[in-house]
Amino acid sequence: MPRHSTATAKPRDTKYVLKRLWKYLYSYKWLLLTAIILTLSANSFELFGPTLSGKAIDAIGEVPGQVDFDAVFHYARLMVCFYLVSSLFSYILHILMINITQKVVFKMRNDVFEKLQRLPVSFFDTHPLGDIISRIQYDIDTVNTSLSSDIVQIVSSSITVIFSFVMMVSISPVLVLIFVFTIPLSITITKFMTGKTKPLFRKRSKSIGDLNGFSEEMVSATKTIQAYAREDEIVKHFDVVNNNCVDSYYNADYYGSMVGPCVNFVNNLSLTLISVFGAILYLYGQISLGNISSFVLYSRKFSGPINEAANIIAELQSAMAAAERVFKLLDEVEELKDAEDAVDLVDVHGDVELQHVDFGYEEGKPILKDVSLHAKSGQTIAVVGPTGAGKTTLINLLMRFYDANSGTICIDGHDIMHVTRRSLRKAFAMVLQETWLFEGTIYDNIVYGSDNVTEEDVRRVAKAAHIDTFIERLPDGYQTIINENGTNISKGQKQLITIARAMLMDTEMLILDEATSNVDTNTEKLIQSAMLELMSDKTCFVIAHRLSTIQNADCILVVRDGNIIEQGTHEELLENNGFYASLYNSQYE
Repeated sequence: MPRHSTATAKPRDTKYVLKRLWKYLYSYKWLLLTAIILTLSANSFELFGPTLSGKAIDAIGEVPGQVDFDAVFHYARLMVCFYLVSSLFSYILHILMINITQKVVFKMRNDVFEKLQRLPVSFFDTHPLGDIISRIQYDIDTVNTSLSSDIVQIVSSSITVIFSFVMMVSISPVLVLIFVFTIPLSITITKFMTGKTKPLFRKRSKSIGDLNGFSEEMVSATKTIQAYAREDEIVKHFDVVNNNCVDSYYNADYYGSMVGPCVNFVNNLSLTLISVFGAILYLYGQISLGNISSFVLYSRKFSGPINEAANIIAELQSAMAAAERVFKLLDEVEELKDAEDAVDLVDVHGDVELQHVDFGYEEGKPILKDVSLHAKSGQTIAVVGPTGAGKTTLINLLMRFYDANSGTICIDGHDIMHVTRRSLRKAFAMVLQETWLFEGTIYDNIVYGSDNVTEEDVRRVAKAAHIDTFIERLPDGYQTIINENGTNISKGQKQLITIARAMLMDTEMLILDEATSNVDTNTEKLIQSAMLELMSDKTCFVIAHRLSTIQNADCILVVRDGNIIEQGTHEELLENNGFYASLYNSQYE
């Protein structure tokens, strides 16, 4: 079995998602308690309105022309004051909830981003970038929208329902019996429709992630698409993905929007029954007009929140589906922790040895088979072979981006499984084929990964990499801002900056994965001396397709189908007239 984990988090149920959301809210429990108190206060003042209204109606009396205006105006003034205070509390409550939800979303985004830093490389190899970004942006924004409005509404509705029910019982217990029929009917409809719509909202969130992933991939490949004149085909493909997303949205919103009208019909039915039976009770002198009015108003207060909850069921389901995707990412299996006996790799000499290493990204599909090699300190080991032979996989194992299925890899006699990953990776400098620059100054990009360096050090490595002249010609020199992904400089210049970055790092081991792939032949010749200086006295692993660049390597490993089929110096391998010789000669035929 492989020593690296490829497991993914399992889908979670609603109870689990709510529990995780509560943990975030509980972090701000005092603010949340204040919000609950404000909600209770705002609703209390508002809910006394129907009682005051009923008393005002009773003050009118049943005899025409004999109205107690003092009492009517007294209750009217009280109603205005109560509603003003309720509005003030509601305003403060919404401001507070915005503050709480922003804190929750900030913490949630931080947790997601920190989680991404702890995930293994295998996660990013199997998940589209657009889908990951969709979880950080769209899904968390969806949760934010629901927290800022729906939670207040739910808490407020709960208080309103309880208070209204108590007041209705105090006015007429007989009329309350009507809700024994209508409430279970509303709950049954809501539960049934929720079960139907939940998978639809989960599918909608996934389809948005798919759309973002496809869009990100296609936008980044615009030049290639235009170069091959494949715009029409890409547009057709996008139409399919976009249509799937629209269909998912439509189905989720369509069925989600059916809940509100159904529950609203039941609530209107209860109002009709209250009016009919209330009139009968009034005829028999069992209830006054004022109490009927108060009961009707409280029944609207009671059924209103139920109807509102049904109307926002679509928003809640969308938020739950989005939260599920966020928590699924947070539950992804992290990169295995360092062994308990792991030690820091210090005083590195660069003696690297692989013994009978086997590895495959998928079980039953080996990439490297029984690979053994020994790179002595200061030696340059070149790895060549056809595409897919396992060259980059070998580098992944050295850096512990993946762990070997079997066999051992040792540095200076230390099994890397018992060495901390941080110290292991800091022992290497890397120049990869895929250059990575961040939005910042050229100076910041060069010193990335190095500590306690001076401006003279930076200029020294820039001159060695033959980019000092190019940098000085820029308007702001070393302080010139590089755009995101370095789009305002050429690929070759980006490659040279990464080479200068590696030169600045004080390490005993170096990995060059097609390090000059984006550099033209003339520039490549110019930096050969700089590369030799960079590689001197260091253990170097060089992956190259241009075999002319590795002729001076101490040992050349020829990898084919996961096996090292040949090894030796350039001259020795040519004399053997084997696979390496055929590769070398094919470049000049």
